Amino acid sequence: MARRLWRSVRGRTTLGATLVVAVALLLGAFSFYGVLSASIHGSTERAAEQRLEELVSRFDGPGRRGPDQLDDDLVQLLGRDGAVRAASEEAADALGATPLPVDDDPQVVRVDGEPMVVVSEDVEGDQTLVLAVPMDEDAETLSTVATLLVIAVPALLLLVAVTTWLVTGRALRPVTRIRQEVEGITAERLDHRVPVPDTADEIHSLAVTMNGMLDRLDAAATAQRRFVSDASHELRSPLATIRQHAELAQAHPEVTSIDELAEVVSEEGLRLQGIVESLLLLARLDEGVTGSTEPVDLDDLALAEVRRLRATGLDVDGSGIRAARTIGDPRLLGQLLRNLADNAARHSNGRVAIGVEPQAAHVVLTVEDDGAGIPPEERDRIFERFVRLDEARSRDAGGSGLGLAIAHGIATAAHGAITVDTSRLGGARFTVTLPLAGPLS
Repeated sequence: MARRLWRSVRGRTTLGATLVVAVALLLGAFSFYGVLSASIHGSTERAAEQRLEELVSRFDGPGRRGPDQLDDDLVQLLGRDGAVRAASEEAADALGATPLPVDDDPQVVRVDGEPMVVVSEDVEGDQTLVLAVPMDEDAETLSTVATLLVIAVPALLLLVAVTTWLVTGRALRPVTRIRQEVEGITAERLDHRVPVPDTADEIHSLAVTMNGMLDRLDAAATAQRRFVSDASHELRSPLATIRQHAELAQAHPEVTSIDELAEVVSEEGLRLQGIVESLLLLARLDEGVTGSTEPVDLDDLALAEVRRLRATGLDVDGSGIRAARTIGDPRLLGQLLRNLADNAARHSNGRVAIGVEPQAAHVVLTVEDDGAGIPPEERDRIFERFVRLDEARSRDAGGSGLGLAIAHGIATAAHGAITVDTSRLGGARFTVTLPLAGPLS
């Protein structure tokens, strides 16, 4: 449990912040102690030098007093040979005849186990006056400071750790609520959303992003359920027709014939095959399979559709077809154009127009009819799967509801777009925009 706790973001943040502050505090404490120690020692040395100057002035001046007349200072008067000529009472008791070291700079020596600062200065008669000042107050001050640092640094670290733990926990509390809410979201509860904190930080953005993802999942799940329901219904209808005719032929062979039954089975089998092939194509488009990529003469495909529709007796206007080339899969682009042409033929009153127009960086394909058109509020929905706006028509006339969805998928896979608006003929006009390939050879 403890190991897992320290592996959490809260634990790692607290540990990291505490370590960083600990390093900073230790460096600061050692630096402060070093600077303070040097400052105190420097002050003691300056005080010793000032006291030595006072003693020298007394020794050299009128009515001078020798070191043996001093009671509170540890002073020695050394001759040229370094021997002690005179000493204060305290120096005589502590050192006897042992001379203190003489140097131009202050020195630290131990006298009776206590550290002292020793300073010296030449006086008359080639003699040297040496003064030793105790450093016990310096040691006491530094000891007190060290004790305070030993207490303060851990206390500050504990305060930093507790504060970081509490602040991090408070900051991550919305994440905990988001996690708890997400844990309860299942396929049946995709309509639930995570709480969005009333802040402007990263957690707010995370909650908004999470809800956006849930919106997309909910929409995808709803579309999948509707797709499965519609697909099962579409597949069930031809199977039901085949079964009814087979049962009729079996129960009442005198009212039907093998030829009629074979015709029904063939027609419904073709319908089943068309639905299955369309579903497979849509699945491939959903997976990002775009087929081959090569230059395609879109005007040739359009002219082929014009000839095919004219053969059915429709009045087809192909005067708007210009030479234009795009990049894509010829089979898929042909499927796109055929689906739009079949849709126009199915809903027209006899007139259809197909156009291809190259522009600056795109080629625009249009398919128009003179039918009833598409209401503006339905123009986005018609590209969904198994959507038919003419539900009252027969299934043969209304189609399977997959043609426009396939056209939309092919256009998107070819880095293009498809829209619908009102035709100059009075019906619907489908406009496909595709990237323009290089110049025609």
